Amino acid sequence: MELSFPPDDEHDSSVTQAQKSAAASRSTWVSAAVNVALSAAQIVVGVTSKSQGLVADGVHSLSDLLADFAVLLANQHSRKDADAEHPYGHQRFETGASLALGLLLLAVGVGMAWSAVGKLEHPDTIADVHLSALWVALGALVVKETLFRYMLRVAKAVKSGMLIANAWHARSDAASSLVVALGIGGNLLGYPLLDPIAALIVGLMVGKMGWSFTWDAFNDLMDRGVDEQEVAAICTTILQTPGVLSVHDLKTRKMGDMVVADAHIVVQADITVEAGHEIAVEARRRVVQQHNVLNLMTHVDPANRPDLDHTRTAP
Repeated sequence: MELSFPPDDEHDSSVTQAQKSAAASRSTWVSAAVNVALSAAQIVVGVTSKSQGLVADGVHSLSDLLADFAVLLANQHSRKDADAEHPYGHQRFETGASLALGLLLLAVGVGMAWSAVGKLEHPDTIADVHLSALWVALGALVVKETLFRYMLRVAKAVKSGMLIANAWHARSDAASSLVVALGIGGNLLGYPLLDPIAALIVGLMVGKMGWSFTWDAFNDLMDRGVDEQEVAAICTTILQTPGVLSVHDLKTRKMGDMVVADAHIVVQADITVEAGHEIAVEARRRVVQQHNVLNLMTHVDPANRPDLDHTRTAP
């Protein structure tokens, strides 16, 4: 989504919102199709082959399908233009989707771990697993790792945090399939406890990743700023603008994958208001063009004013 600005101050970005939306839609539909096939195969074969680990992995794949639809929904809403109720646009729908993904992973992980612990408490209920479960687990491992690499490549190309979160969700599936395959292999070799142990490990892995996504999204919703390197880079870009003597009070906050920034720029005290405005407009244009910044709000300060704090923000 792009806000409308005057013609002399047009928003520019190497990756447009339309490109991000198209990439999100394409990669997510691919993921959805893969997860439908995988979850069906894993759950059916897991039940018939009596493998708790494979069933848990199938439920995990099913949660991916729900996550894919959450991403598609957020992608649709984040494309909306700014309106009276959302003057900064709808970028944070992406952050909301990441939060939903994290909570979903956390819930799935806890449920899987709980079920596995129940089996471990009653080892006599653990059945011998059929060889077909191992083949399905190994096949799922290959498919999920391939899907992860594809989704991460697309996500990095369009610089989408929501898509990166969804890609790593797919990677957690690949890791869980590996653990499940090892557990099934152990069961086939005469160590039946390894199958529910594999299910427990998968549950803990999924829960940990869910907590990580939830915590990151929560912090972004609380107006977390970008890291120090990006702040320094934005500061440097402002300082390179002709007429800017120094910069202070540079603050940032994340809006989905974009950034909203505020800065005080110091200019010569004897120039006209119009000249100061033109310097501020040029500083904003450069920052928006060179960084993943949605908008830069500038306040112009005159130089050599003892009543003003002109402490420079170090680049």
